Amino acid sequence: MAGSTIKIALIGNPNVGKTSVFNQLTGLNQQVGNYPGITVERKAGTCKLPNNIKGAVLDLPGTYSLNASSMDENVVIELLMNKNDKDFPDVAVVVTEVENLKRNLLLFTQIKDLEIPTILVINMSDRMEKKGITLDVPYLEEHLKTRIALVSSRKGTGMDHLKDLIVNYTHLNTEPCLNASSIDPEYFGSLRKTFPQQLLYKLWLVITQDANFGIIDMKELQGTSFTKTKSELKRLQQKETVKRYQFINDTLKIGQTIDTTAAKDLRAKLDRVLTHQVWGYAIFFCVLMLIFQSIFSWSSIPMDWIDETFAGLATWVQDSMPPGKLTDLVAQGIIPGIGGVVIFIPQIAFLFLFISLLEESGYMSRVVFLMDHIMKRFGLNGKSVVPLISGTACAIPAIMAARNIENWRERLITILVTPFTTCSARLPVYTILISLIIPERYVLGIFNLQGLTLMLLYMLGFAMAILSAWILNKVLDRKFKTFFVAEMPNYKVPMFKNVAINVLEKTKAFVVGAGKIILALSILIWFLGSHGPGDDFNNAEEIVTAQPESQSLPENELADKVASYQLENSYIGIMGHAIEPVIKPLGYDWKIGIAIVSSFAAREVFVGTLATIYNIGSSGEDENTIRSRMEAEINPVTKEKTFNFATGASLLLFYALAMQCISTLAIVKKETNSWKWPVVQLVFMSGIAYLASLIAFQLLQ
Repeated sequence: MAGSTIKIALIGNPNVGKTSVFNQLTGLNQQVGNYPGITVERKAGTCKLPNNIKGAVLDLPGTYSLNASSMDENVVIELLMNKNDKDFPDVAVVVTEVENLKRNLLLFTQIKDLEIPTILVINMSDRMEKKGITLDVPYLEEHLKTRIALVSSRKGTGMDHLKDLIVNYTHLNTEPCLNASSIDPEYFGSLRKTFPQQLLYKLWLVITQDANFGIIDMKELQGTSFTKTKSELKRLQQKETVKRYQFINDTLKIGQTIDTTAAKDLRAKLDRVLTHQVWGYAIFFCVLMLIFQSIFSWSSIPMDWIDETFAGLATWVQDSMPPGKLTDLVAQGIIPGIGGVVIFIPQIAFLFLFISLLEESGYMSRVVFLMDHIMKRFGLNGKSVVPLISGTACAIPAIMAARNIENWRERLITILVTPFTTCSARLPVYTILISLIIPERYVLGIFNLQGLTLMLLYMLGFAMAILSAWILNKVLDRKFKTFFVAEMPNYKVPMFKNVAINVLEKTKAFVVGAGKIILALSILIWFLGSHGPGDDFNNAEEIVTAQPESQSLPENELADKVASYQLENSYIGIMGHAIEPVIKPLGYDWKIGIAIVSSFAAREVFVGTLATIYNIGSSGEDENTIRSRMEAEINPVTKEKTFNFATGASLLLFYALAMQCISTLAIVKKETNSWKWPVVQLVFMSGIAYLASLIAFQLLQ
């Protein structure tokens, strides 16, 4: 068996520490992607097992049972039901946590009925003494017909034992823990006789889930004695659940002892404060203040260093390489374009750091509960808060997270308004524009004015999402009431390893994902800006030199004027001037217009595009950073700074409200199965953005 690979599926309820166990097993040897054919995120990784055996670990979406109510949960069932799937596990590792063992074991008993080799992991074992919990592991192993690994993913204990159990998975008992078919012996007995070659519980899942999992199609059962109404199936499912919990209760009566006098829990006291109708909002506001102040204050030093490094690198390439198109491409296209994204890595990393800390600590769930009181007044389900908050990272997974909302209309409203939430792709645009138009001044000696502006932009995004939801709620005429049910996980000190992996993974995804687009667009923009039709482009030097006002210019200023004239008559200049009449009322020139159009591929491309354009339009003799080039840009008509307060405010509003993400539109189409809603989304958001930017510029100029 040495040198072979064992396929491992990690399964469990939400908030049991499944991801922590995954991180302990795989470390950094993990990849994040989507399941084939569907936009449900999957995590896969590898780990080293004893005897030189490799483990291929798949972290499945969290689910409470095999009675699927969402697409995420359906992924778990489809994999476990289909032995022909390339990811079908050799062994299922069901992760539970010691304080909620009773609830977690429901899923475990269902998986055991599928007769897959199954290991039970009881996580957070380091909390047993504090909570007054003792477990009779041999008794539990005997009655649950499995092997148990007591682990603490926080302290890393028990992982070696778990790996040993995985290696010896062929010795695991695959018998079910209980006879669930006793809820209706006649029905299940007849089902077993009719399909003797099929596993009984798989047949039951096919009937109740109304789907084909590769063993038998539901159509084969239509019109037979096994056909039941939805209400009849629901009653049988309820009986099954009761039967399983009776077995679990009987097992835990002996296998688990809880001394309630030993439990010292501050959770109730903390919840009373953090979810208080006044103090809860005040604390959340202070947390947001800390986040946005830190994003500007802590990241300024590495950002300045990166900015100067890329500017110096471009100058060095221009001076060191032989003159020609290749040198111009590297110095004026590739380096400035990539630098326009790399410069924001510190801020992106800090944003993901804070989000990870809030999620890991359990505070984010309290925020979701707290905000539900506001959300429901605007026609949103309490679960809509999760996509809106996670949208601060990226709208795409946030929209996918709306699948947990059972009601289609509420889910649709959530999908349509989530892109208003300020995502990490907007952060580079915000920070560069804020640094240009807002002075680095402190209010009351502690609040950074730039940080306050950033927080206001985030709050504007949330406010517009809620306002739009209210409008959609009225338009779609939702006349029914729904209820919000959410689990409050225990408070815990965030695990450094989990936070570090999450920050590294998310930042890498942002940089790689944006970098591919920006590199391609930078090369395209350089080409369009370095080539042009007609004599005006080809004879730019002669035309500019012949102008009377150019006769007395120093050599470097003359070179800049020639480069600027050539850029204006290039392909990209012609395109920019074509759209200028539409954007001029907003305070934008043709260069900003090109950056706005190109940023529909990805918002963060805006900065990289301007960096490329300004480098093309410069002689390249001076070492200038991206920020300094934008700050020095002068409007040739007004003779004022291009990025003045009016134009900067107009741009900030435009990027706060506009739908500028092709990938998000594609996801909306896939989630709604129609082009109608992404088109509505694009027109509505772009119209609101244009109107707000127009009003802002006209009032401020």
